[in-house]
Amino acid sequence: MRVAVMSDIHGFSLALRTVLADIARRGPFDRVVIAGDLCEGGPAPDEVLELLAGLDAAVIQGNTDRDLAQGAVHSATARYAWDKVGPAGIKYLADLPFEARIQPPGSADPDDDLLVVHANPLDQDRHVPPDASVRELRELLGDTLAAAIAFGHLHICYTREALGKLLVDVSAVGNPKDGDLRCKWGELSWNPDERRWTAQLHKLPYPLEETVAQMRESGMPNPDNAIAKLRRASYS
Repeated sequence: MRVAVMSDIHGFSLALRTVLADIARRGPFDRVVIAGDLCEGGPAPDEVLELLAGLDAAVIQGNTDRDLAQGAVHSATARYAWDKVGPAGIKYLADLPFEARIQPPGSADPDDDLLVVHANPLDQDRHVPPDASVRELRELLGDTLAAAIAFGHLHICYTREALGKLLVDVSAVGNPKDGDLRCKWGELSWNPDERRWTAQLHKLPYPLEETVAQMRESGMPNPDNAIAKLRRASYS
């Protein structure tokens, strides 16, 4: 069983197209999951939703999706996304589920499952840092039953074995923050003989110049500032 997981598109439709093309090239996949934060931040939130509507994929809700759905538009970028997606898009974001759970073939044990969430299995806001202590991980994961947990929210890709689980941060499609401006997504595979999940993180050249042009032409607020942030690919 093969599952493609991506997260944090943030309105960057050209980056999303880049990842979708790579998934199609490497496919077929049994499932495709998008782990939230779909619209706010980039130039084309409406186009992102149009692309996702055409996919056979599970889409879950991220914190920025939740905030838009709740009317929390306290910034110019949030207002831009709100206006671009319109009432139908806001309803779509409001109706998204918190998680996607994937049961591998031949297993009825939830301890074998792949769980996909936005940030962590308990909420949509707290990061799972790559260097989190065991105590921190226990607080973030709780008593979640799963063999593997894939997520985004923190735009820094990594894999880690901890607490008997495979943790996979697939980073961000639209605006990575680990100093590496490439579009990122994760591939998780179930090995039925070993009864375990493995993960591979894929990193693709970013369509930067096309995206910069799109940002300048889109009417999004403060495009120069947004372009500079995208180029830095960093939280600093």
